[in-house]
Amino acid sequence: MAHFDENAKPFSAKWLDERLALTTVSKVLAFEYWIPKNINFLWAMGMVLAVTFGVLLVSGIFLLMYYQPSVDTAFDSVNYTIMTEVGYGWLWRHIHGVGASLVFLIIYIHMFTGIYYGSYKRGREMIWLSGMLLFVLFSAEAFSGYMLPWGQMSYWAGMVITNLFSGGSLEAYGLVEWIRGDYVPGQAFLTRFFMLHVFLLPLVIIGGIVFHFATLRLPHVNNQDGENFDFEEAAELYKAGKVKESKVIPFQPVFLSKDVFVMGVYFILFFYLVFYNFDFAMDPVNFDPADGLSTPAHIYPEWYFLWSYEILRPFSKDFGLIAFGIAQVIFLALPFLDRSPNVAPASKRGLFNIWFWLMLLDVLVLTFMGKLPPTDATFAFIGLVAAILFFVLWIALPFITKIEKKL
Repeated sequence: MAHFDENAKPFSAKWLDERLALTTVSKVLAFEYWIPKNINFLWAMGMVLAVTFGVLLVSGIFLLMYYQPSVDTAFDSVNYTIMTEVGYGWLWRHIHGVGASLVFLIIYIHMFTGIYYGSYKRGREMIWLSGMLLFVLFSAEAFSGYMLPWGQMSYWAGMVITNLFSGGSLEAYGLVEWIRGDYVPGQAFLTRFFMLHVFLLPLVIIGGIVFHFATLRLPHVNNQDGENFDFEEAAELYKAGKVKESKVIPFQPVFLSKDVFVMGVYFILFFYLVFYNFDFAMDPVNFDPADGLSTPAHIYPEWYFLWSYEILRPFSKDFGLIAFGIAQVIFLALPFLDRSPNVAPASKRGLFNIWFWLMLLDVLVLTFMGKLPPTDATFAFIGLVAAILFFVLWIALPFITKIEKKL
């Protein structure tokens, strides 16, 4: 009688491990991926962002089952079919809408946390650059999704944003028509943005997230003190029990448990907004069907684009377009404009601390001003000053960090 070898089962864990190196992968990415111990809850924002994107994917799939990408039926399929005829369709739409807004709140918290703690410095430039690439991709994904309900603000925001590609005085309207597929937003326009939103951009974002997490593997994650030490040596001392208090902890299960706790608190807020305050994520003007013959009194983007939109408004056609373009990419240059060798919290970096808080306050002012109609002279002046200050701060950054004392 032949002996049955338990280890020879074709789909056993050992069989998979021999072919996919699952044990090695789990060590590299989880159990022996070392995280600094002295970091706070703000470092969980990356995982919160990834999970929120997952929620957007799932809710988007449910909405996709009933959405009709046609200029004749898109509005009704969203506001009537999904909201009233489909069981719990309203819930999935609220989840998707709230998630789309909160994902940018998390991005901005994550981004300014990185700036405050200098997480873009000392060999971590690719972490920052890949993160800013994800910001651009999420922005494109959000804009393309904003077009799909085919309401008044969808239509006219699409009209205004695509007009930016005319290049001001260059009047490259042929390029604008090529993007739209027509002289004005229509069926070709809606179909193209539908494809971008549900297929192409999500695939690229998933790839971007994988790349961003890969850049975090080496060099290691920064910490709130900016302390630089040998992770491998600290890990060996931790595993050997030779230190009373280790400087590092394993990602799984220690740090991941902290991530899960933060996500638990976050989803309490998330579902509170979904059930009780979802209207902040849904523009009332967009509950009117798209009408190319009726321009809204005030056209504006979603709140997470308002700061860059306000940079565009105060200036002339050409200069405003140049300022808007620079504002979209200037954060990418941060690792190269910060000339200080110090990796430390902004609170320990003198003038940079003032620069950071002025930049954060300025972006908030630009956001508030961007929502207001450009008819009030006082608010228009405040917006102009805030837009000028934005560029003054970036021009000053290399100089104030160059004279910064080494810590």
